[in-house]
Amino acid sequence: MATSAPQPINEQKLHDFVMKGIVEMGASLNAALIVIGDKLGLYKAMAGAGPIDSAELAAKTGTHERYVREWLAS
Repeated sequence: MATSAPQPINEQKLHDFVMKGIVEMGASLNAALIVIGDKLGLYKAMAGAGPIDSAELAAKTGTHERYVREWLAS
C-alpha cells in the first residue's frame, strides 16, 4: 500500500482561516455585551443623555462604575 507525501501547508490560507475564527469569536462576545447592556438598562440610560461618563451611567442604572467602564471600553 502506497502512502502519499504530506501536503505542504499554505501559510496564507492557514492564517486567513485562523483570523476568520478570531473575528467570529469576537462577534460572539460582542453579542453577549449587547445583551448585558440591554438587561442592565445601559442603552436606555444613555439614550438622549448626551455625553455621559461611566460614573454617571453607573449612578443612573444602579450598577458598579468599574464594570460599566469596562463595558463601555468594549
